[in-house]
Amino acid sequence: MRIRPIAEGDLDELQALARETGVGFTSLPDNRDFLAARIATAMSAFEERTPVDQRLYFFVLEDEAQVRLAGCCAIDGQVGREIPFYHYRLGTLAHSSVQLDLHRTIDTLFLNSDHTGDAEVASLFLRPEYRGNDRRHERNGALLSMMRWLSMAEFRGRFPDKVLAEMRGVFDEHGKSPFWQCLGSHFFPLDFEEADRLTGLGKKSFIGELMPKFPIYTPFLSEAARACIGQVHVQTRPALAMLEKEGLRWEGYIDIFDGGLTVEAYVDDVRGVRLSRRCRVEVKGHIGNEASRPRWLAATTGIANFRAAWVARGPDEAGVLALSDDQARRLEVVTGDTLRILDTEEEV
Repeated sequence: MRIRPIAEGDLDELQALARETGVGFTSLPDNRDFLAARIATAMSAFEERTPVDQRLYFFVLEDEAQVRLAGCCAIDGQVGREIPFYHYRLGTLAHSSVQLDLHRTIDTLFLNSDHTGDAEVASLFLRPEYRGNDRRHERNGALLSMMRWLSMAEFRGRFPDKVLAEMRGVFDEHGKSPFWQCLGSHFFPLDFEEADRLTGLGKKSFIGELMPKFPIYTPFLSEAARACIGQVHVQTRPALAMLEKEGLRWEGYIDIFDGGLTVEAYVDDVRGVRLSRRCRVEVKGHIGNEASRPRWLAATTGIANFRAAWVARGPDEAGVLALSDDQARRLEVVTGDTLRILDTEEEV
């Protein structure tokens, strides 16, 4: 299993992934033309043919043995520069009456685009059969999530100061969003799936045009809708836990459609960025069995031919990382090359 940039020949497999993501996974819609354009945009970014603030780095997790894609993830260099990037911000308004000697504070939702210009880690999806049910697939999700921090650390100059991640919100047993049904459905003549699809396709101007510009008092929402604010889909909880371990935190911003939370951090404060470091490679052929639970993550230092994978062990005291022939082949490195590595279980 290894990470690499998406390629033109991945379109069929990427569309198969999109069909498996389910409702609410906005960034990977099942639209072949859109996905083909997304691949072209990503390839242009990896080849550095587009401005830094317009770059989308899209990666895939490749199962070399089965010759198929097991999952994907992405980093959007800067959001909101071309298409508005909206959230609700959970706030508070105070009301008081001197005459009645009463003071009340009411939770509110403010429509905003505060994250314009921030980087976003997005589109993380792992096929169910590749999730951690046995040793072969142990930590595939962690590989997809954490490799993004190595790439951001290695190519730090390509990214802004802050990074965010949007988490899919809560849906009921019928696949419906209580938050959407109580709020968004009253302002858009669309069902959730269609509004979500349009957003995924980048058609977001209707949000600013149709959503109310004034604060929304949350007591006006149904109890079920209020319960969705800042919560995540059950399938999203593992991804959220990994992001929180890296230092991303909820600062009161939620998705305008399903109420799912958005976590954020300064890039330089993210654990994987701070603790990753470079080392020199030495290929030694056979070096014994790999650890039962991989903890060392390695990534190459070239953007166009970026590769990332788990490796058996960390570097020695001299900063030299010994790789087996198979590990070196997977990362496409030779003796004397440089890798960026991360001990994913190192204490902060």
